[in-house]
Amino acid sequence: MSKEEEYLASYDASKFDAPLATVDMAIYCVHAEKLHVLLVKRAAFPAKGEWALPGGFIDIKSDADVDASAARKLAAKTGISTSYLEQVCSVGRADRDPRGWALTVLYFALIDHAALAPDEASVEQAEWVPLEDALSRKLAFDHHDLLMRATQRLRGKARYSALPLKLMPAEFTLAELQHVFEILLGTDLESKSFRRRILSSELIEETGNLRPTARRPAMLYRLKGEIEEDFAFPGLIHAKPAAL
Repeated sequence: MSKEEEYLASYDASKFDAPLATVDMAIYCVHAEKLHVLLVKRAAFPAKGEWALPGGFIDIKSDADVDASAARKLAAKTGISTSYLEQVCSVGRADRDPRGWALTVLYFALIDHAALAPDEASVEQAEWVPLEDALSRKLAFDHHDLLMRATQRLRGKARYSALPLKLMPAEFTLAELQHVFEILLGTDLESKSFRRRILSSELIEETGNLRPTARRPAMLYRLKGEIEEDFAFPGLIHAKPAAL
């Protein structure tokens, strides 16, 4: 046995204080033409009865990494095991949690709002809340700040990536696609410029089907195969996301 192996064999990690370690998630969906975020009402102390972002403690015995922790908690809180899940940032402070020095890794996810199925004992109630309403509520711990950070990342990502395309049904019109971009960005887009740029990206194609509208039938489009969320649209969106 080498000296390093001897050292590690006798090393006692309990000699040092460790922070509380959690993952928290801002889970978004587009519903009723608004951007919504999932909030849960805490069923246990501390902050019992207060609204918060879903999340929980990292399980060092079963979670291989923090991404695994986030995926596990997403499935537990929503019943969904596959979704777009992205790490936003890490936040740690002595005053985050009354139980002790706390560190959290923040994620955001986009899911189908109809798929929600929370089943954790620590959750008393889960609710899709319009983003503006959620930001006006008093949230547990520092979750208002976490929600602000996640929303800024989401809207930034919607400006330059293919992420909004993940929310589209099998067939959609260009107007419907533009509307989803506008909902995620929180701002209006110029239609001609948007259509020109999205078509030149070659990420969507005509289906040959039409959708009746009040004015005239609109061409239906679909995605061209599987699309990576990080696929960039150089200069696609010039409008700045709405201020929070």
